[in-house]
Amino acid sequence: MQKKLTEFLKGYDRFAKTIVFCVDIDHAERMRTALAKHNADLVAENYKYVMQITGDNDEGKRELDNFINPEEKYPVIATTSELMTTGVDAQTCKVIVLDANINSMTKFKQIIGRGTRINEEYGKLYFTILDFRNATDLFADKDFDGDPIRVKPVSQDEDLSLVVIEEEENSVTVLDEATGEEIVFEKATIRYPDGLPLDGNWVAREKKGNREKVYVNGVDVSVLVSREMYFDQHGKPITISLKDHTKEIIQEKFASLDDFLNKWNSTDRKEAIIAELQEQGVMVEALYDAVNKEVDLFDLICHVAFDQAPLTRKERANNVKKRNYFTKYGEQAKKVLEALLDKYADEGITNIESIEVLRINPFDTFGSPLEIINEFGSKSNYLQAVKELEIELYKNIG
Repeated sequence: MQKKLTEFLKGYDRFAKTIVFCVDIDHAERMRTALAKHNADLVAENYKYVMQITGDNDEGKRELDNFINPEEKYPVIATTSELMTTGVDAQTCKVIVLDANINSMTKFKQIIGRGTRINEEYGKLYFTILDFRNATDLFADKDFDGDPIRVKPVSQDEDLSLVVIEEEENSVTVLDEATGEEIVFEKATIRYPDGLPLDGNWVAREKKGNREKVYVNGVDVSVLVSREMYFDQHGKPITISLKDHTKEIIQEKFASLDDFLNKWNSTDRKEAIIAELQEQGVMVEALYDAVNKEVDLFDLICHVAFDQAPLTRKERANNVKKRNYFTKYGEQAKKVLEALLDKYADEGITNIESIEVLRINPFDTFGSPLEIINEFGSKSNYLQAVKELEIELYKNIG
């Protein structure tokens, strides 16, 4: 049984919540051990991958809440006998395994009921029963409500890892016993209502992401209101807005926009200015989040401290391309500078200042760093070309 269950999960989803109903507690314990051996790779990552959840197992009982919690990854497989038959709201249980003789219709319904909960948010729209004791013969009983949609008998030697794919692709023909006609199964379309009816139907929207888990003293809580607080380089809380704080630092260092532009344009490596501003207390990443990640730090500073309208890196790069600045270079050197410009648009100014950039894609397609530099005549000529490219990028400011 453990081999076939593992085989099925490998073809379906190895992290699908699964309940294995066993004959008794001793059987549940042996089943956990056997499943752990067949799934040793995942048990090595977390021993809670397979847990025995029975009345005599204190650790297992403690994990019951985690098993039924849709947001908890572990335990994945629970072996049990009677404890999980009733009163367990396993919303995302996708596999029910029957390895116990079930002679009571009431008990059969209770066990099957562990898998009948729907949870669209976590993709739980149906569940699968793996029956190793012919317990599902009870579906044919007149006391059971309605017929099963589909029953697939399989032999001991059949590969279960392909069952889910086979079912989803509807490769198995199912005939109506009364008419002899083929029953066509249509794949369900999931709709997530946002509360607004349209012509009598709910309006579909994209599924929302899972709620971020937050714990306070070990207790799972929900965040109703959040507030961000920043601390300066001395560890003191910043009591004004991040923009005003940044503006104060920059204006203390640069009396005017012209002072900043002169410093920026005369510095060979812009990384040095950025490092200096960070030492003074400018929170670069937080500033990007507050304004726009697509703009250059140069534009962030000019915008926050000197009220200049910011341009994105791509806008700056496109402005250079429009000026046909590269026409004075040879064909290969031109391609290198265009690639540097694209690199700037994607990642920023500091990434094009180092010669090391010539070792990575797409520059490595132009040749080795030495071969590329030789296209400019010498190393000093290459560095000068990069310097002039930067000047072109920051033209017409102020």
